Amino acid sequence: MSERSALLRRIRAWLALFLVCLVLSGLTAFPLVSELRWANALLDNAWLRHVGDGLVRADSEYPFLLYGTDWLAFAHLVIAVFFYGVHRDPVRNIWIVEAGMIACAGIIPLALICAPVRGIPVWWSLIDMSFGAFGVIPLLILRRMIKRLEAMPADAGRAPSVAPAPAPAGTRV
Repeated sequence: MSERSALLRRIRAWLALFLVCLVLSGLTAFPLVSELRWANALLDNAWLRHVGDGLVRADSEYPFLLYGTDWLAFAHLVIAVFFYGVHRDPVRNIWIVEAGMIACAGIIPLALICAPVRGIPVWWSLIDMSFGAFGVIPLLILRRMIKRLEAMPADAGRAPSVAPAPAPAGTRV
């Protein structure tokens, strides 16, 4: 296996890890009510009970509010689709990785600004910000590997091709 194909394989493995996490994160936004019931059965935490009560009430009295979290889940899945471009051609589509890095960075000011406005505890904001901090790690690794791939000659690691022998003088080709 050539160095180039080995690097491409590692890029795709890191990309798969990031996509699995992105999709799972999105899918968990669909069943919030049942997830909070499950979490409250496992943990004794006043904030989680408060959130669970709010979700149960919203689900029974104002179910349209949870439609917003359905869109959140859908957004995660749509973003994951864009990363298919990185799978197809990492060098040409490195901008998708860089846009993902910007989105991860954007989580921090969003949590710092919106969480206090919404009455979210500081410790929960830290959990939210950790998604950006940990999410950017595989993207930084991906970007570094893609830059290495870009610097490699296109034929790195391939066996040299044998040029055809020149045609004898006076023959038509």
